[in-house]
Amino acid sequence: MSQIVNNGAIHRLTNRLSSPPGRWCYHLLKLVLVIVFLWSGISKAIHPLQFAEIIGAYGLLPEVLIFPVAISLISLEIIAAIGLIFDKRGSLSLITLMMILFMGILIYGITLGLDIDCGCFGPEDPEAEAFHNLRGALYRDFSLMFAIVYLYLWRFTNRLTPSPWWGHGDNQAQTKEV
Repeated sequence: MSQIVNNGAIHRLTNRLSSPPGRWCYHLLKLVLVIVFLWSGISKAIHPLQFAEIIGAYGLLPEVLIFPVAISLISLEIIAAIGLIFDKRGSLSLITLMMILFMGILIYGITLGLDIDCGCFGPEDPEAEAFHNLRGALYRDFSLMFAIVYLYLWRFTNRLTPSPWWGHGDNQAQTKEV
């Protein structure tokens, strides 16, 4: 009996995700993630040394790795956001991995009772300057993870295959007809 209920629930979910509102929601959430990661990456790129200082304040890395990690994170955020705009293969996975990393670091900071800027939107983030609220940043990241899960579910139910980073042809992002 529970198998019938589960199949019915899955069928309803699939129908909702495949509907026009489901498609709009996919594109809206994708746009939100793109804006958040582009804004985050660009704001950090403007002041990479200050962002490196924020990373150093967590005390997780040796001094010699702090600046290279800062530059790498900035670059990955921007590249992943641009890739997500065009549904490039691996961009959503990269965003997911970064979100898991960021959430883990925030949980670490909360556990230690750190009163520091989360570093989420660079050193010029007025909210971070005023409140240094790691817990609020963690709640925001959880909501972004819900958006990521929705994108994965939508891609799965609509059979979206992201295109490769180079080339074109048969590998372009395609979905089934709705």
